[in-house]
Order: sequence, then C-alpha cells, then structure tokens
Amino acid sequence: MTFPTNQLVELCKDFSPNITNEQLEQFDLYAKMLVEWNEKINLTAITDPEQIVIKHFYDCALILKNFGLKQGASVIDVGTGAGFPGVVLKILRPDIKLTLLDSLNKRINFLNELCAALKIDVTTIHARAEDAAQKNGLREQFDVATARAVARLNVLCEYCLPFVKKGGTFLSLKGPAANEEAVEAKNAIKVLGGELRSICSETIADNEQRCFVIIKKISQTPPKYPRISAKLKKQPL
Repeated sequence: MTFPTNQLVELCKDFSPNITNEQLEQFDLYAKMLVEWNEKINLTAITDPEQIVIKHFYDCALILKNFGLKQGASVIDVGTGAGFPGVVLKILRPDIKLTLLDSLNKRINFLNELCAALKIDVTTIHARAEDAAQKNGLREQFDVATARAVARLNVLCEYCLPFVKKGGTFLSLKGPAANEEAVEAKNAIKVLGGELRSICSETIADNEQRCFVIIKKISQTPPKYPRISAKLKKQPL
C-alpha cells in the first residue's frame, strides 16, 4: 500500500516549511504500521491512504499553525489512542518531550513498537487519566496537555487540566461544536484553574471542520480533581 505522505510538504508549507525526507519516511512507516495493527486491534476507522495523511497527519499537524509550541516543551497526550496528535507532533518537532497516556494496554503495546520503529524517544503510560493525574511526577508537570476527540469538553477538562502546570496550556482538538462545548465547559474550566484563551478553526478534507480549543492554566487545580470516572461523567462540572 502506498501512502501519499509527500502531500504533507505542500499542506504544511506555511507553518512547517522544513519537513525532511526522513520525517516523510517516518510518516510513511507510521501509516503502514497503523493499517497493519488495525487488523488486530481497533485503532482507527480511517484506513484509506490519502485519508490517513489528511485526516490524521495533517489534522494533527495543524496544531503547529494554531499554537506556538515552545522549544523543548513537555507534552502529555491524554487518551492518545493510536498516537494522535502526540506522535505526529513528535515527528515534526523532535525537540518536545512527549508522554503518551492511554487506558488500553493493547494500544500502549502498539505505541511502544511504533515509537521504537520510528526511532523517537517517547514515554508511554498505561493508566486511566483520572488515576494518573493524581500521581506525583505527573500532576501539574506538563507545559501542554493535548486530547483529540476523547469526551465532551467539560469532562475532558477534568481529565486533562490536572496534568498542566501553572502557566501551561490544555489544547483540545474538537469538531464543529467546539464553541457550544466551550460554553457548556465554562464552569469546569474556571473550577479546574483554567481560562479559555481562544478557539481556532480550520477546514480539512471534505469541508470537515477542526477546532482547536486553547485553555491557559492560570491557577492550581484543587486536589479533589479529577474525580473517579463514574462521578466525573455522571455529574460533570
């Protein structure tokens, strides 16, 4: 199967203009391993080569157009699944320190093999976000937390903001309902120590809308958050 990863050079030229052949080879290997492993475990509903490049790789790369990721930033990708957006960011920005968190061990096994094959240095953690966020060494330790299509924003904030250090950022990748979700999450953002800074919108393939919700961490998250998953979902902030 051939993947049109060279399309990324044109698609990303305005915000990531120096994509190398080595990086394109990494994306090609990523796509191949994604499709291969997807036959064994559920990683993605998108398996068409061009759709993988646009709706996974380009979609995640657009973070770099809409957010100034500082040099050497520590990033945790919460509920990373098949590595989106974390691994895409690491390929394009090898300087970042990346942690991938997922609750399913099968996905962590895939990510370990993927990152070894790509020769990228990544920390993987098999845990639920609400458990991991209470641990020393993880709680309020990261410059940036990312999450892509994991839950409604009010719930997602409780999973992710506890990982972010004061002055850091929670960056959520959302669909066209992002503004509506942001209104719904207003209380959660405030209670958890965040402040909504902006919502940026991009159009990807087939007029599909991608929104980037950028939330600044302005104060510490109260120790009781995140709550256990059942309570968190049943009584969102």
